[in-house]
Formats: sequence, structure tokens, C-alpha cells
Amino acid sequence: MPLTLAGIDLAADPALAGEQMEWVDEYEWDAIEQSQERGLTGSLMIQQGVKLYGRPITLQSNGGAWFNLATVRALEALRDQLGTIMLLTLPRGDQHYVAWNRADGPPLKATQVFRELDPEATDYELTLRLITVAPPPEPDPEP
Repeated sequence: MPLTLAGIDLAADPALAGEQMEWVDEYEWDAIEQSQERGLTGSLMIQQGVKLYGRPITLQSNGGAWFNLATVRALEALRDQLGTIMLLTLPRGDQHYVAWNRADGPPLKATQVFRELDPEATDYELTLRLITVAPPPEPDPEP
């Protein structure tokens, strides 16, 4: 199954191995939020709840996936749209609705694999910073 983001096939060129992007923070997520306070008597009060959304998904090339300039430009166009909710499909079939995670640094970072004066003559390693969000609302049915 291909790696796609909002219809952009990141594994479109098998020679560049886009499906080899690594989800680097996959195992750093805790689905339970917890706060702890001390009461006036000194007792510990713990409140917990399940997080619905907000899981970071940081995908990085890490030397295993390269992308051409056309893919970088398509991702830049997505990045520059305000409030976009995108469907991310991972190679193993998982699907998540995501938005760009702008709080942890640049949401899209592209670095040339080989330094070239002509940007179309080289490939790029990518870092995509995403965060899970609620699915977009269903459109109202036609009357």
C-alpha cells in the first residue's frame, strides 16, 4: 500500500523509496493525559482522561527515502494552505486525519541529497511534521 498525504503519492517513484519514510515519534505517544495536584490536606489528586487527537506524526527520510522537486513543490503548496485537514495513509494501511504541526518547528523540511545548482537535478530528503486531528465534517446531504 502506498504512502499518501492528501492524495500526493509519496511512494510514486519506486526508485526513490518514498514508502521508506520513518515515523520517528510513533512510540513516544501516550493516549492518557494526566494531571497531579496536592490537596489542602496533602493528599495526591490525580485526574486522567483519554486523548482523542493531537498525536504527533513526524515522518523523516533518514537516508532511506528521496523525493524529486515536483513532490517537494506539491507538499509546499499543501503546507501553505490555511487550516487544511489531510488524510495520511501509511504503507501498512493505517489512516489518520492530520494537519501540519507548526508548533514543533517547520512543518516541512526539504534537504538536497547532493548539492546541485539546478534544484531539479537532485533529490531531496524530507521531514514532515504532522499532528492528528478530528475528521472533517461530513457535507450536508443535498435536499
